Amino acid sequence: MIYKLKYIFYMFIFYTIICFMIFSPSSLVFANIITSIRPLAFIAAGVVDGIMPIQILLPDGFSPHDYSLKPSDFKKIKQADLVIWIGPDMEKFLQKPISRLSKNKHIAVTELNSIKSLLITDFYSKNNYFNNKDKDKNNKYRINYQYNMHVWLSPKIACIIAQSICNNLIKIYPEKKEKLRLNFYEFKKNIKQNDILVNNILNSSRKKKYFVFHDAYSYFEKYYKLSPLGCFTINPEIQPGIKKIYQIQNQFIINKVQCIFLEPQFNSAVINNIIKKTKINIGILDPLGIGLPIYRDSYMKFLIRLSKQYVNCLN
Repeated sequence: MIYKLKYIFYMFIFYTIICFMIFSPSSLVFANIITSIRPLAFIAAGVVDGIMPIQILLPDGFSPHDYSLKPSDFKKIKQADLVIWIGPDMEKFLQKPISRLSKNKHIAVTELNSIKSLLITDFYSKNNYFNNKDKDKNNKYRINYQYNMHVWLSPKIACIIAQSICNNLIKIYPEKKEKLRLNFYEFKKNIKQNDILVNNILNSSRKKKYFVFHDAYSYFEKYYKLSPLGCFTINPEIQPGIKKIYQIQNQFIINKVQCIFLEPQFNSAVINNIIKKTKINIGILDPLGIGLPIYRDSYMKFLIRLSKQYVNCLN
């Protein structure tokens, strides 16, 4: 009798564990769409609202410049119907797993023909910021970025990304074509309306001079006609050298810089030391929308929050 009771007890435990594994919330959640970073999820949400879930690979507080995939990330990528990423120039960590997917299962947004012509040359190349002595032995810039990859900060490019997501998903889910298209047109309409709000917020800040931590905001600044003087680094993982710091300090004086923007994802100890004896305002810009939930209007809220971050420091 005792052995029989033990048997029943152990079988109960065994089936309880099996049921938990099968029906636990984590096993029930399957993301049809994977995005590398949160802002791409904002854009995707405008298209797939009410249709399918989205999951983000990059946790808050991490940078796409140097992220390393976990084993669970590889599984998510393999199972997803569509993976949306910026592209290999920024997200090298995704290059290998993406190469194993069929072409219709991923979108590298910076490699879309409709976006390639809109890419902005990075700040250093565009403004010849380094002189010849700042080049390496091969006569190349230390960071071999030809273009600025932070394309999600342009509302115009965001609409192109949304359209590409819509078109790809229609091929995968033709039965959801009408809803996907309706969501996409609504997303475009909301961006136009949001432009009015953002322009009004930024109106008093357009001629104010400032520096940013790294060259991430060119698309936003060009679209909304802001006036940056420059940035501390093109690669946020590399701190500026002594010569660069000296050049920037001179710019502070000559141009009467009103604000320097740091970022929550990166260590800015060097910059804090540079400006601690000045009266320059310090602001925070977040190009990744940390903490913002994923809803159909999240991209619009992201742009509004970013514009307010500019104004809070510049005004």
